[in-house]
Amino acid sequence: SILSPIMKVFALVFLLVASANAWTAFRDAEEVSTAQKQLDVLHLLHKVHEDISPNHKNLYDASHNFNPTSDTSLYNDDGHAAEELCKDVDDHRVLEKHHFFSLFNEEHRHDALMLFNVLMSCKSWACGVNNAAYFHDRMNEGAFTYALYVSVIHHPIAHDVVLPPLYEITPHMFTNSEIINKAYSAQMTQTPGKFHMDFTGSQQNKEQRVAYFGEDIGLNVHHVTWHMDFPFWWDDHYGHHFDRKGELFFWVHHQLTARFDAERLSNHLDEVDELYWNKPIAEGFAPHTTYKYGGEFPARPDNVNFQDVDGVARIRDMIIMEQRIRDAIAHGFVVDGEGKHIDIRGEHGIDVLGDVIESSTYSPNSEYYGALHNVAHRVLGGQGDPKGKFNMPPGVMEHFETATRDPSFFRLHKYMDNIFKEHKDSLPHYTKAEVEFTGIAIDAVNVKGKLETFFEDFEFSLANAVDDSDNVEDVAITAVVSRLNHEPFDLEIDVTNNNGADSFATVRVYLCPRRNANGVMYTLNEGRWHCIEMDKFWRTLHSGENHIVRHSADASTTTPDIPSYDDLHTKAEAAVASGEELDLHKYLRGCGIPNRMILPKGMTGGMEFALVVVLSDGDQDANGDHATLEKDGKGESHAQCGMHGEAYPDKRSLGYPLDRVIPDEAVLLNFPNLHRSVVKVTHNDHH
Repeated sequence: SILSPIMKVFALVFLLVASANAWTAFRDAEEVSTAQKQLDVLHLLHKVHEDISPNHKNLYDASHNFNPTSDTSLYNDDGHAAEELCKDVDDHRVLEKHHFFSLFNEEHRHDALMLFNVLMSCKSWACGVNNAAYFHDRMNEGAFTYALYVSVIHHPIAHDVVLPPLYEITPHMFTNSEIINKAYSAQMTQTPGKFHMDFTGSQQNKEQRVAYFGEDIGLNVHHVTWHMDFPFWWDDHYGHHFDRKGELFFWVHHQLTARFDAERLSNHLDEVDELYWNKPIAEGFAPHTTYKYGGEFPARPDNVNFQDVDGVARIRDMIIMEQRIRDAIAHGFVVDGEGKHIDIRGEHGIDVLGDVIESSTYSPNSEYYGALHNVAHRVLGGQGDPKGKFNMPPGVMEHFETATRDPSFFRLHKYMDNIFKEHKDSLPHYTKAEVEFTGIAIDAVNVKGKLETFFEDFEFSLANAVDDSDNVEDVAITAVVSRLNHEPFDLEIDVTNNNGADSFATVRVYLCPRRNANGVMYTLNEGRWHCIEMDKFWRTLHSGENHIVRHSADASTTTPDIPSYDDLHTKAEAAVASGEELDLHKYLRGCGIPNRMILPKGMTGGMEFALVVVLSDGDQDANGDHATLEKDGKGESHAQCGMHGEAYPDKRSLGYPLDRVIPDEAVLLNFPNLHRSVVKVTHNDHH
């Protein structure tokens, strides 16, 4: 009887020691290297549809032994989020594993955000990793992946971690069913495979000519990452406010639409027409993709009339939302939830309008104006089974990572874009004082190198597409897809500063199609809305002559290819083993047009574009320290993706000075700080 309590004490001590040893790799954030953080995230995402492998010992131990609610001092919220999620998991009130996930589904989103709340409330890396490992094996895989990605993006403690490309983590969302089936066969027969993936459709479908754009896996990642960087559900209590989020929502989708139109013109197609709620959806779409769990993505035939989608919206509701927004534009104000008027013809009007149209939590009155963009995505995605008769899973439009694959995505955003244009066209044109940059003259703009595009093959891993088995070893399985790229080039700008002292300049570069599909020349006022933003950066102009050289790879609208999962793992593992710092800073932003797509395809005989370069007064419009702005541009892809937790680095309207009506193009082109030249983009189809 005396030994019994002693044995209990020894047992308790043993358990405490064992528990302490289990978390030795995950103590305080200060003691965890960037390389170790990178490895932890990669291991959490490896075979994400399966439980954590025993090969990742610390994560495996945490998934089995960690108790999220045993020490509430680990959290900024005293563990409330962890307690709430644990209760829902224990009561089986979360979305089950092996089920499709859609962010647009409120219940699915609720589960993902519960985990996001837990991870964001963690004070240390140890807390975050242990919770992620624990809930990895207890929550829906899609909800887990989404929560982990947005947590790594937004939690300061994960600032230096690079997220692997989503097309390698959830390849079913990016890869044709035929290729997935081949991957399974290769795994089962233990035969390494490299499978070429074609774009959906056939040459009988004219939209097939531009499928390379909407189905580009890098562009897909840009779109989904922008919506992770600026989620519509974000609340500022998470730690920071998104500066100009509504305006960025407008601009990034406007640019996607403008780029799509440029690709269409490159392929002898008319600009995409907008969507109409009372007219058929002209283009059907057969995704040829399958959920990991949940069946095939629904197809939609040509010329389908819009139908109400049960549990989502009626078409008349969409028309009412649109009319209320157009009324606000006509009146020049929106009405907030308390009945007060918010001016939208002022400096921040486009920002308010973007919040209203999306709609995000920043909308001043979502009950009245609704959520035109978000609901429209669900309505379009539901047209394959609007009454739920066949119990079909969500369509491609109900996922940000797959939406651009459907041609209706661009019709929807041309529709949204025309609403924004209605607002922009209601604003007064820029005055002389707003455009001129006194004492500054652009003498010449030249392109060094060829503006030449070509298609190349790109290979990515399908390891996460197939299941593991104790009896079957993994073999190398990859998909190969054709993608657009370009030859590197430099932009050279010669500028004279006549001010007798240094002037700080913001440099804006646009590429604008010169003719429509019928070969008719655009006026500057007609063509301005089709202009592609190529770059935005800052330079100090010394008194006298200045020669500016800007490399195409440095464009602030773009990002380089994110290294593959295997490359990231190899680099992180080597850094952990050597104790050296892991530097992956140039890959930190997944948001940004792929740099290889900075140029539209063009034509084999050359396609004319207007190259417009504008220099404006950086002392007036730069928002930040001049030296920092000039050195690194506040991050590689700030132009359309902003800065996390910081003010947008440019005070001017996005698209300035081409975003408003131009009553007389001769007057605008007469400003010496604005230069327009004609260039040709040539496509090499024998590369």
